[in-house]
Amino acid sequence: MESTSTLRNLREPLQHRLLQHCSRQYRSLPSALCRAGSGLLLLALLLGPTATAQAVDPAVLAAEQQRITVVSQVTPAVVAIFSAGGQGGGSGVLISPDGYALSNFHVTSGAGDFMKCGLPDGRLYDGIIVGIDPTGDVALLKLFGRDDFPHARLGDSDQLSVGDWAFAMGNPFLLATDFSPTVTYGIVSGVHRYQYPAGTILEYADCIQVDASINPGNSGGPLFNSMGELVGINGRGSFEKRGRVNSGAGYAISINQIKHFLDRLRSGRIVDHATLGATVTTRDDGAVVVSNILEESECYRRGLRIDDEIVTFAGRPIRSVNQFKNVLGIYPKGWQLPLVFRRDGAKQEIVVRLRALHHRSEFLGKAKPEQPKPEQPRKPGDRPAPPDPERPRNPHQAKSPPPAALVKFFEKKPGYANYYFNRQEQQRVLKAIEDLGDFSTLQGNWKITGKFGPESPFELTLADKGGGLVVNNGQQTFFQAFNSESDLEDEPPGTGGLLVALHHWRLLLTRGPQAFSDFYYLGTEPLDGTGPTVDVLVAELSGARSHWYFNPGDGGKPVGFDLFRAEDLDPCEIRWEGFAEFDGRQLPRQATIRHAGLLYAKPDFHSYKWSPKPEPEPEAPAVTPASTGAKPSGKP
Repeated sequence: MESTSTLRNLREPLQHRLLQHCSRQYRSLPSALCRAGSGLLLLALLLGPTATAQAVDPAVLAAEQQRITVVSQVTPAVVAIFSAGGQGGGSGVLISPDGYALSNFHVTSGAGDFMKCGLPDGRLYDGIIVGIDPTGDVALLKLFGRDDFPHARLGDSDQLSVGDWAFAMGNPFLLATDFSPTVTYGIVSGVHRYQYPAGTILEYADCIQVDASINPGNSGGPLFNSMGELVGINGRGSFEKRGRVNSGAGYAISINQIKHFLDRLRSGRIVDHATLGATVTTRDDGAVVVSNILEESECYRRGLRIDDEIVTFAGRPIRSVNQFKNVLGIYPKGWQLPLVFRRDGAKQEIVVRLRALHHRSEFLGKAKPEQPKPEQPRKPGDRPAPPDPERPRNPHQAKSPPPAALVKFFEKKPGYANYYFNRQEQQRVLKAIEDLGDFSTLQGNWKITGKFGPESPFELTLADKGGGLVVNNGQQTFFQAFNSESDLEDEPPGTGGLLVALHHWRLLLTRGPQAFSDFYYLGTEPLDGTGPTVDVLVAELSGARSHWYFNPGDGGKPVGFDLFRAEDLDPCEIRWEGFAEFDGRQLPRQATIRHAGLLYAKPDFHSYKWSPKPEPEPEAPAVTPASTGAKPSGKP
């Protein structure tokens, strides 16, 4: 009773004074409303601390602490990017301890080839462009200054579900004067979104929609899941019709798409996306069917036709045109992907090689950033925060020449964002060729003997100006001239150009990249569409192009190559099945040769003989089955 009386004695005078204050301040309000409000305020004053503590579920406090912990763990990897001359900037995120970072193409294109990058440790680092993907709006850059940069862990964006929590981090409105990022928190609002190009080549396919605020300046920054894994790169927001502020709909490029392109970006090139060579539409019954197809495309050569229903593509079911575009938009040109289609109720499965989305001239001419441009710095009247002399707000008050120490890391070349990095990748991969032995002194004629089968011995001759193959002790003979005036033939027929392919092989071993008119590192891709990930080198000579495959999971060993006599012809595919030592050098012991999805032969190589100096070139046989008007099948 005494405690109740004491509480009433305290409450009544307090309530009387609060009621008087309310009446004076809000004379127009009804007295009953003032009495009710004062009672609630009094209750909060008397019971507030205790009631608040009791109302918070421990699980909520634990989730809050976990969120704070995750943010503190990922913050050091977030990059504030500033453009030359102080015109603007954006965001990025480090993905490796040696300084590689991801951003948007439309951010780095405004910053130039050299840029300044601030980290939350308060330091400003020099950065340089590595590779760009104008269609996917992705750029790879490299920071210099240390070899132990904090970096994000790459997640799996395909595991995201609508409703998952997500963090967007970056430098919106260039607020990060000390390079500490802004963090916004929300949910995944949608997955597998597709946004059509808007007057540019830029295309957001299979992207992630979030309601975490993404504002100008956030471009290029990371999107993290609740575990702190990098699942996307923030790039777009719905601003155009709602003003330059967030409207609750932001879009991030999925990290799984970026993974497909990452090693191609490391190549220093301007990378392109892909097309199937066919378009699709939705039939009245909801099926997605082929509406148009290029007859020169590989999918046509594999049997796809107009009105065929697309069932799955790259392992994903296709139930709408947008789903088809989403799948197609996340892969680079040249990749091979499985496709299942239905015709007359029967399913068929094929593997198709994707074509380039753009012609080279068209692609390079349109590789310009999409609006909106990187966020502009504050104007003088915008009340900027007081600058810290050790942490400059704008590191580019005036455009300055690139740092002398970084100039050697940049090389201009058409088709490349930075050719320097391509040369580094070439040298890394070519180490596997050097490990096979020294072939530089063996630039004369090569003679190789073996068998295509128990009853099919062969003798192969390779020289600078021609190659010949004799099968079954002269019963079949084939010849190909290697000069700029000669057409590159499918010799033997049904191989896709085996003699031309072996000519490239000999040149690569004996003379290296200098033997070709163009030579570069392409990136990585799954071997034959479904095999292990391999490094790819490309060599071009006299209209033919060869792709060389090396398995990084097996010490970088060469696993084979493809030879394309022309862009729209099926290649000659050669896969090495084993190596053996011949005269102190490692050379193939067995191989598999395929063309157009069909096995041609599985030869065994018995002996290799070569001359150190060029000898007279082999001449075409006086009489061949082809010269009599009967074209040989080419099958041994």
